[in-house]
Amino acid sequence: MAVVGIIPARLASTRLPGKLLLQETGKPLIQHTWEAAIACSTLDDVLIATDSLEIAGAAEDFGARVVMTGDCANGTERAAQALQNFPGHCDIVVNIQGDEPEIDPRSIELCVGSLQANADCEMATLANPISSYEQLISPACVKVVLAANGRALYFSRAPIPHSRDISANDWLAAPSQYQATPWLQHIGLYAYRREFLQVFVQLPPAPLEIIEQLEQLRALQAGAGIHVTVVTHRSAGIDTPEDYREFVERFRKTASGATN
Repeated sequence: MAVVGIIPARLASTRLPGKLLLQETGKPLIQHTWEAAIACSTLDDVLIATDSLEIAGAAEDFGARVVMTGDCANGTERAAQALQNFPGHCDIVVNIQGDEPEIDPRSIELCVGSLQANADCEMATLANPISSYEQLISPACVKVVLAANGRALYFSRAPIPHSRDISANDWLAAPSQYQATPWLQHIGLYAYRREFLQVFVQLPPAPLEIIEQLEQLRALQAGAGIHVTVVTHRSAGIDTPEDYREFVERFRKTASGATN
């Protein structure tokens, strides 16, 4: 199966303007994401899809392949539009968020592998265990619950599953007294079968999607199967100036350790 990674990239950002081109590390933020993506041996090609000439110019400067798109409502729509201008063949499309510079190439490989292994699923994504109560109750942290076969049952901004008899705070504060955490945070990396992606972007927003403001619920409500692989690596998206400062600090520490 041919697999193409697409990094949708827009210049506008409400909380951190122009974030994909910030380069306090010596590289634009999006270059870090691209370098992680091309390090994944599962991907046959990696494209940056954008409607910004500034992003396109920066991407071409560091050697990325760029596909220009029109204005799009979201990254999924941009990835689907990029495919229309992509001359090559692909069976699976991986949507990689441009503001996740620390995405693990191995995680991308696992996501693709799970879709290849589960022919009854139209999509695949990732999750990792939640370890703090603050993370569990935050609406910014999207939770997912799974069936025994790894298929997503539901995604929510609410703490799911609800713990009736044991305080979730107590459970997470003393995990040795209980079983492993039952709570999983969704990681926004998606692998789609190409045909389903083209259908998906034509579907109207679903009621559950509108309520939760979670696009993946459109797929679930339409009856699509989403396989979820649980990984231990945590990849933080860059949404605020504080997020970016923390990323720069981690990058400099890692770079310093590599040269010592």
